[in-house]
Amino acid sequence: MNTACSRSDGRSRGNERMFPDVKTTLNLFGIHQRRVPGDWFYPSHHHPQYEINYVLHGRQLMTVNGKEYEQRAGDLILLRPGDVHSSKSGDYKPFDYFCIHFDLDDRLFLSLLGRMEQVLFSESSAVTRKIRPVLRKLLEQDADAYAGMAGRMRLQATVFELFAQLWDAISEETMHLSTQTYGKVELAHEIAGRLQAVASQTFRHGKFEEERMGIGDIAAQLGISVSYCNRVFREVYGKSPRSYWSEITLHESKLLLADPKYSVQAIATLLGYRDIAHFSRQFKRWTGMSPSDFRKEAQPNGTHRNMPLPPEQ
Repeated sequence: MNTACSRSDGRSRGNERMFPDVKTTLNLFGIHQRRVPGDWFYPSHHHPQYEINYVLHGRQLMTVNGKEYEQRAGDLILLRPGDVHSSKSGDYKPFDYFCIHFDLDDRLFLSLLGRMEQVLFSESSAVTRKIRPVLRKLLEQDADAYAGMAGRMRLQATVFELFAQLWDAISEETMHLSTQTYGKVELAHEIAGRLQAVASQTFRHGKFEEERMGIGDIAAQLGISVSYCNRVFREVYGKSPRSYWSEITLHESKLLLADPKYSVQAIATLLGYRDIAHFSRQFKRWTGMSPSDFRKEAQPNGTHRNMPLPPEQ
């Protein structure tokens, strides 16, 4: 693991405050509010995204993986990718519902959602009460308010606010399910946070030291073994800390290569590689392209392609 870096953990120090880096991709699909007649029926289907389904008026009967759930006004259903579901009126009368399909590349958040076995959350549940104000905020706006770039930004900001409330509520709901699992999630989050802080100090501020810090140092700071550190991180994030660090490094190298003021040699040094050849070999292994070729395609007159994530190590 190539981790030449400062030992700072990125928290407040003197007159400086470090804020966490945020590298999250959110995709929103099929957000809609709909009123349907009493004889309406949507057949069984599944999709690769999460879905939040919220009934505004009337009743909905939703079948999820063969089990029926009656959703009354104010009740919420959370569907996971691959859940087979169908829906119809619960009393043969019209009803109104609102739904959001989404996927998010935040593994910690998805791990939390995965621990929640519950599908239906009643109007009085802690989860529904927590996110209801944000749902109302979404619904109070005209659809036209979310048109254009500024509108889409506002929509994303509101949805992230919804996720923040959902995180708080589900964290509280799941604590009693498995204290041991909850502790692992928090520990993995701490490890990821320290890796991100290390990257911020190193890549953004160029604060290198001769003594190199790696996952062993982080494990020692947390009072755990390296093997346990690796195991817990993989359970929560689905990858090793080494691979997570590689993803951070790849992301930073792309940003730097897109900026013509840095030479490839300077970028290799900034990222902690011993020489340009070592950096070039690693970058090509990750992306299939040399740093120079990537830089050409990243320029405004080039066609910037989406590169794959680094392979699991």
